[in-house]
Amino acid sequence: MNIFKLPDLGEGLQEAEIVEWHIKEGDTVKLDQPLLSVETAKAIVDIPSPHHGVIHKLYVNAGDIPQVGDPLVEFELTHDDEKSPPALQDQGTVVGEMESDKGVIKEPPTTIGSGGGKSGSSVSIKATPAVRALAQRMKVDLSIVTPSGKDGVVIAADVQRVAKILEEAGPMEPLRGVRRAMAHIMTQAHDEVADVTICDDADINDWQPGADTTLRLIRAIAVGCQAEPSLNAWYDGHAVGRRLRQQIDLGIAVDTKEGLFVPVLRDIAKRTPADLRSALNQVKSDVKARTIPAEEMRGYTFTLSNFGAFGGRYADPIVVPPTVAILGAGRVRDEVIAVDKQAVVHTMLPLSLTVDHRCVTGGEAARFLAAVIQDLNKTE
Repeated sequence: MNIFKLPDLGEGLQEAEIVEWHIKEGDTVKLDQPLLSVETAKAIVDIPSPHHGVIHKLYVNAGDIPQVGDPLVEFELTHDDEKSPPALQDQGTVVGEMESDKGVIKEPPTTIGSGGGKSGSSVSIKATPAVRALAQRMKVDLSIVTPSGKDGVVIAADVQRVAKILEEAGPMEPLRGVRRAMAHIMTQAHDEVADVTICDDADINDWQPGADTTLRLIRAIAVGCQAEPSLNAWYDGHAVGRRLRQQIDLGIAVDTKEGLFVPVLRDIAKRTPADLRSALNQVKSDVKARTIPAEEMRGYTFTLSNFGAFGGRYADPIVVPPTVAILGAGRVRDEVIAVDKQAVVHTMLPLSLTVDHRCVTGGEAARFLAAVIQDLNKTE
């Protein structure tokens, strides 16, 4: 028998959610025949069979979330498998003899790290091994437990109290698919990025009736990136270096019931408004139908979030590494402003620009936003 394990799917992904199996136990499969579909990094992909053979056992079910290296399926190889790559054998685990003692050992509390932040610091949790085992058995995260023991030690009663509260609150709903990927990405962004947000308004009172707000924003971003190329870049926090990008590949945040998708419009500075509108409609349709290829949601160099279509004036958009900037557009509104020292009502578009201050200066961010506003203030 040969066991096929969840392979490394690239881009540092450590898990995948099983969407569906295309085979069942007892089926005969051929090399490269699709075995199952998994969802990860906001895309659904098929995993092909590495062998010719008969399916002996399925280790996971639809809805499960195995880690890379976890067993997926067990094969009984056939004679047709001569060209198949060698499979990883499940070697099992050998456990040696363990000595026992009837004596009672009083365990001192030990400090363990939990959580983390942008500085890499961790929260110290003091608990004995027995209490940690109790928390694991009762499925209680010690980082959410308020200690009542001496010197801030978590005791068994603390764990039992939290377990009761969680039981009364009802079962936890695990995040899956797009929302799970979003949780991982946002955690990474929060831990790594030194974010700074500046806000301002564009006066769009003189726009032509029926002007396409999204297309105007896309054009303005291209103008801003040409004025300040440092915002159209990728930053490598480990190497402490950046890659300035000549081509502007714009990620467009698209809200769905399943979660947030970010499809990419390539080379926006060289495309016509009609071409951009057609491409934008297509990617939104593909996102809605969940047919957009994974390649069309990778490699963007700048991000636009037009959240004002749903509500809100200003925001604190999140920069996702390795990009260094994101522009958020709020709800268009009429506002009383001063023009030539006279009070007038103009239509205003609120803007929120977040940059990664590790590699973008405040001056660069301000000049970028000024260039964007200058272009948006134009009649057409």
